[in-house]
Amino acid sequence: MKFAYTGYDAAGKPVTSVVEAADRDAAAETLKRRGVFVSEIGPPRDATRLNAGATSRPSLRRLDQVSGFLRQLSVLVSTGTPLVEALASLESQQREGPFRAVLRNIRARLEEGVQLSEAMTHHPGYFDGVCRSLVAAGESGGKLDAMLTRLAAFTRQQVRVRKTITGAMVYPCLLIAVAFAVTFAMLGFVLPRFEGLFKSLDTPLPPTTQVLMDLSAFARQYWFAVVGLLVAIPVLVRVYVRTARGRDMVENLMLRLPHLGHLTRGYATARMSRVLGVLLDGKVTLLEAIRLTRQATGLRRFESMLARAEDHVTRGESFSAAINIPALIPPNFVEAVRSGERSGKVSNVLLTLADAMDEDNDLALKTVTGLLEPLILIVLGLVVGGMAISMFLPLFDLTAAGGRH
Repeated sequence: MKFAYTGYDAAGKPVTSVVEAADRDAAAETLKRRGVFVSEIGPPRDATRLNAGATSRPSLRRLDQVSGFLRQLSVLVSTGTPLVEALASLESQQREGPFRAVLRNIRARLEEGVQLSEAMTHHPGYFDGVCRSLVAAGESGGKLDAMLTRLAAFTRQQVRVRKTITGAMVYPCLLIAVAFAVTFAMLGFVLPRFEGLFKSLDTPLPPTTQVLMDLSAFARQYWFAVVGLLVAIPVLVRVYVRTARGRDMVENLMLRLPHLGHLTRGYATARMSRVLGVLLDGKVTLLEAIRLTRQATGLRRFESMLARAEDHVTRGESFSAAINIPALIPPNFVEAVRSGERSGKVSNVLLTLADAMDEDNDLALKTVTGLLEPLILIVLGLVVGGMAISMFLPLFDLTAAGGRH
């Protein structure tokens, strides 16, 4: 029978095609001999779905749901509860919705005799390649409960990091929204009230006041165009960022800006270190671990670096030599990995480095947001203050002229 698959070839390029074999395991073995690392495999009817979700990263809400599910499942399995019963119990605790339907589907597949890791492949939007590989490693080694516990801790850490980043950006984004709201309120409602007064003065307005009056008149006359532009710009930016060129531009900007570049590299390195360390600790081979980690980095430069590392490891060279790129990876990180390779404890070193870097990144994030907040407040103050001065400047001029007479 035929099986649709998606994965990466020996050069690291994504491939999606169909292979013919007696069963799924035979198809996977055939592709492995061809040098193809399979991230998803299933019946041909699932080819489009597999290709769409092979490298997707779960959203924060989904990741939070998966984290809680894995934590509870690990507890139930470790106490000797059969896997199907454990899933049925967790399914009954979920509210009716997409995730409950996912658990229902996984339980149904388990009842048909399918392994948990294989059942998860049908829901890549919730269970990414890293999660599925670790579950498969736990199943093959007969230590599913221990692997689920490790995976639950891994996903909780991912949730914590992403919530930290999201929470840190709330206040700056709120300040920016307030700045725009105040500006539009001044142009649309406050300045028109001064228009009649300025006309009654019958004197030339200062340039700054005249510019504000013209902007206010334009905004009131063409409000539909202004609103349309405000809606269109974020949409167009989002569409552009999703293109390869837009993604590269944003990535380059994030990596080069002061403070932000250091923070971006720090979080990407920590994520790479944690994902790779967890996979190696779960007895996944180094080559497969590197390929899976490439999907999880989120940055093209790190993906290219890991593709280079994969090539080095394939030729028998060390992983530490491949990631020795000072522009992306700190030298002390490379040296620590090199020491781990000599001692045979790479996974432990990577996990320790990830913990340390997450702590450093949290402090760096607080520093960046601490710099952004007063900067935004200063800009907001300058904008509002400049508008206020421009509105009252004609009155000051009139008062001064009256005093001279």
